[in-house]
Amino acid sequence: MFVGLLIGVIAVLPVVFPDQQLFVNNFWVMFGFLAGITYVAYMLVDIGIKRDPEVGIMAIMGSIAVKMIFCMAFVLIYSIKAKGIGLVFLLNFFSLYLLFTAFEIYCLLRNLRHQNLK
Repeated sequence: MFVGLLIGVIAVLPVVFPDQQLFVNNFWVMFGFLAGITYVAYMLVDIGIKRDPEVGIMAIMGSIAVKMIFCMAFVLIYSIKAKGIGLVFLLNFFSLYLLFTAFEIYCLLRNLRHQNLK
């Protein structure tokens, strides 16, 4: 549902601001990568929390570290392939990274809150 909402907002932005370049050429590759890595990290942490809540905290920290390493590798590969990436890429990447990370943390905290009530 969150990804659908983001896609809707992204589809409307070029219509609202037609004269400005808001997104890099391979924006959907970057979006798919960040959505995929966030989904995998969330599923692994969710499984870890359900198996053993005490190990779940280590799973959260590990998933955040692995996600950050993969994202740094993505930025490195993208910057090598596309010379002179510029401000538009940085704004696109970090805004998506922060949105997906905030959503992941929100969902995980909601799940942890439900476990504390038990």
